[in-house]
Amino acid sequence: MPEEYMLMMPRKVFGGGSALEQVLVLLKDKYKKAAIFTDKGIRNSGITDYPLELLGRCNLEIIIFDELPTEPSCDEAQKVVDDFRKSGADLIVAIGGGSVMDVAKLASIACTDVYGVRDLLKKPLIGRKFVEVLLIPTTAGTGSEATPNSIVTVPEKNLKVGIVNTEMLADMVILDGRMLKKIPQQIAAATGIDALAHAIECYTSNKANPISNMFALEALKLIFENILPACEDPGAVKEKNDMLLAAFYAGAAITASGTTAVHALSYPLGGRYHIPHGVANAIMLLPVLKFNLPACLKEFAEVYDAVSKGNHNLKQEEKAEWVLNKIDEIIHVLKIPSSLKNFGISKTDLEDLVHDGMEVKRLLNNNKSTVTAEDARKLYLEVL
Repeated sequence: MPEEYMLMMPRKVFGGGSALEQVLVLLKDKYKKAAIFTDKGIRNSGITDYPLELLGRCNLEIIIFDELPTEPSCDEAQKVVDDFRKSGADLIVAIGGGSVMDVAKLASIACTDVYGVRDLLKKPLIGRKFVEVLLIPTTAGTGSEATPNSIVTVPEKNLKVGIVNTEMLADMVILDGRMLKKIPQQIAAATGIDALAHAIECYTSNKANPISNMFALEALKLIFENILPACEDPGAVKEKNDMLLAAFYAGAAITASGTTAVHALSYPLGGRYHIPHGVANAIMLLPVLKFNLPACLKEFAEVYDAVSKGNHNLKQEEKAEWVLNKIDEIIHVLKIPSSLKNFGISKTDLEDLVHDGMEVKRLLNNNKSTVTAEDARKLYLEVL
């Protein structure tokens, strides 16, 4: 465990049953023009209707950017940033999932002609905040609302890359389960598994520390208890609120620690083959956790003690097996794909996957079990 650790968080976080109404307190008569970042799917579903109604009562001029692409490339993100710069808005309000929030955070530090998104890929710390940001997540998964990270695809590398700069931490966050009521089950499931991956990866990371462990374990408790009803029942607002809190906690764990080989090996699946991020993580999650079992036996047993109401006198091996079986059960019940064959990927693609996955050294270095190219090859083969 590192001898030194730190945590930086958003300035204000509001959560619970009536959190959305805090918009009136936070924004009324304090800003001139708000740029609303969302996407067509979210807007057409009606999810944005009530937040936009509240924003309309804040004496704000409003401009809406709803052309944001899902899991954008760095150049697509730059186009959104360029369009935002022309708006003259002094506030960004992001209503959406991880991609929407990631682009909104990028816009808050990249709305300048001094540097662009591609420059931030090379030197992320040159960015500084120009516009305040309010994030309202509509999925309980990415934890983007808690992190200083923005993930974009680099097309020529067929790889997702994280831009990390604490200037991108949100100024305000609203966690309200009502925002999840109209999310399709498959999206709720994939994003929920993403949060689970964040939490258990951070807990087993080489960078795990007392702060990240606290958030990761609390996230896991909430996820194990709430993910199934939150995904399967549109009216389960309490469970959705708990999943939003879990995703936020898991995002805080990322900020204090970091994800590992699950994310490293899933990035090429999104970057090269455009598999949704949560699904890619779900596919790689169990193979990597089983690979890490010898090095993380103690941590998996501690997860069991935190989330299980069963026999706590079991051996570490039995506790770890229960945790892995429970994750497998959750993925199965939520009907998330477990094979790359569902996406037209075959063994002919193996070497490209291995090459791209091994490039994500920032996350591979966090993994307690060293991952070689041959290890990555075997892990991919398990899901081909």
